[in-house]
Amino acid sequence: MIPPLLKVPGLLISAPASGTGKTTLMLGLLAAFRAQGVIVQPFKSGPDYIDPAFHAAASGRASVNLDSWAMSPDRIAGLVSVAADADLILAEGSMGLFDGVAKPGAFGTGASADVAQMMGWPVVLVLDVSGQAQSAAAVAMGFRAMRPEMPFAGVVLNRVASPRHEALVRVGMDAAGIPVLGALPRRASIALPERHLGLVQAEEQPHLQALLAEAGAFIAEHLDMPALRAAARGTLAPHQPLAITPPAGRIALARDAAFSFVYPHLIAGWRAAGATILPFSPLEDEAPDPTAEACWLPGGYPELHAGKLAAAQNFRTKLRAFAETKPVHGECGGYMAMGAGLIDAQGVRHEMAGLLGLETSFAKRRMHLGYRLAATHAPFAGHGAGARLRGHEFHYATIAAQPDAPLAEVRDATDTAVPETGSMRVQSGGGQSSGTFFHLIAEAT
Repeated sequence: MIPPLLKVPGLLISAPASGTGKTTLMLGLLAAFRAQGVIVQPFKSGPDYIDPAFHAAASGRASVNLDSWAMSPDRIAGLVSVAADADLILAEGSMGLFDGVAKPGAFGTGASADVAQMMGWPVVLVLDVSGQAQSAAAVAMGFRAMRPEMPFAGVVLNRVASPRHEALVRVGMDAAGIPVLGALPRRASIALPERHLGLVQAEEQPHLQALLAEAGAFIAEHLDMPALRAAARGTLAPHQPLAITPPAGRIALARDAAFSFVYPHLIAGWRAAGATILPFSPLEDEAPDPTAEACWLPGGYPELHAGKLAAAQNFRTKLRAFAETKPVHGECGGYMAMGAGLIDAQGVRHEMAGLLGLETSFAKRRMHLGYRLAATHAPFAGHGAGARLRGHEFHYATIAAQPDAPLAEVRDATDTAVPETGSMRVQSGGGQSSGTFFHLIAEAT
């Protein structure tokens, strides 16, 4: 039961650009508030499948993606209702605060500022002040003035060199009337390792809890925690979460270090619709549960595990047998694993499952990034032909061959057609195999 009014105050943690320190601040705040007994509900603004796992590890609660380009305000409001029993909401932005697409979609640009304004969550702006002093105030003033209607809580100064440096930056902020909520000196020991698609996944870091505890203590020492909590705002009228269509009633879900890029709200929505999730690990040479009615291969890092996947004979053989009569769908990395072959960064070709003729290569990496709107040519994953779906694409693979029938007409946020149409094949036993390079976020409304 959703309360008459969700009166859980929130803050949105953002920055002028990526790499400024917002994830470190977010995780430290989650850990610090949790250590104080505060129940904090985390969210992630934008299409990110890695950060929510870190949020969950730091807060003890599942984090949820919110996206102003792909989701309607009603869908966002419904997702935020999971915070009804929390004391505080913390949402982490993506990229810079105002960074989004040039041509707004039906609801927004995808910028974190859209979510802050929609939900009434004041922005905490993380500023990397290395190499500047009073001039940092001009940056903060510009961000506060860019959207005067957007609530603004203040700034956290990051990478402060010395007490003298901090004092000089504060002089500028005081003159500009910008609240300073804390100042963080450099601390290399709490930096998170990265790779080509972002942070190394939470499940791959054996000492994560120790790092989070250190980050929480560091943040609690250097930030004004009472002032931060007092700055939180935002109320929400009641919204029942909008339904999400599951691929089937019983879903075999690949889940390991090679297949982990799936949005938490999709899994929660499938379960809310009555579906049963049956996880299995291709890297452990496991096969989909034969009682499942469909199989879903999420994105991830098949390129880092291509040799092991090629050697997983039980997985590949039984996946092919499953696909003869039942639907199998792959997203991005899962799509690549369903193909005929994958060429790794060293130029070595590895045989994949062969459910589709797709050949992909990482020998010459090229980034593909952006929102996608797909209109399907055939039914797949619980959606009928002609379904309009919103998603996001982010990978470095090159298509060497995509010989099967296209799954959908796919366009980017500027309404320009893209060649990554996905593909589909009906197997001899009647089962449909399909895949896309974009990750599904929501049905278009």
